[in-house]
Amino acid sequence: MSTKTQDINTECINTCNSLLRGELSAVETYEKAIAKYPSEKETATLCRIKEEHQASVRDLQENIKAMCGIPDTDSGSWGTFATAVQDTANLFGEESAMAALKQGEKHGENEYFEAIDNDSTLPACRTLIQTRLLPRVKAHVQTIDSLS
Repeated sequence: MSTKTQDINTECINTCNSLLRGELSAVETYEKAIAKYPSEKETATLCRIKEEHQASVRDLQENIKAMCGIPDTDSGSWGTFATAVQDTANLFGEESAMAALKQGEKHGENEYFEAIDNDSTLPACRTLIQTRLLPRVKAHVQTIDSLS
C-alpha cells in the first residue's frame, strides 16, 4: 500500500471515528432524555431514535474495522459537552429537552455532510453515510419536529 493510500485511509478512519464519537454521544444524550421523561408519550419514539443511533454506532464500527482501523469506544469531549447541554435542557422542561435533541441531530447532520464533501472520505464510507447514516439523522430531525 502506498503512503498516499495509507494517508487517505488514516484520514477516512479519523473522519469515521469522529462520526462514531458523535453517534456515541447521541446514544448517551437520548438515554438522559429518556430517563428524565420515562412516562411521557414521546418516550417510545425517543427509545426508537436511540436504537437507530446504536445501529449507526455498529455501522461505523464495522466500517472502521473494514479499513483496518480501531473504532473509538467513547464519545470523548463532545459527549461530555452534549450530556451537559441535555442535562441543563432537561432542567428547563420537556420543550427545552426536545430543542436540545434537535440541535444535536442538526449538528450530526452537518457532520455527515462535511464527511461526504471531504476528499479523504473513501467511496464506501461516502455510500454508507449517504444511504444509511444521513437518512436516519434527517428522519430524526423530522420526528423531533413532529413531537414539538
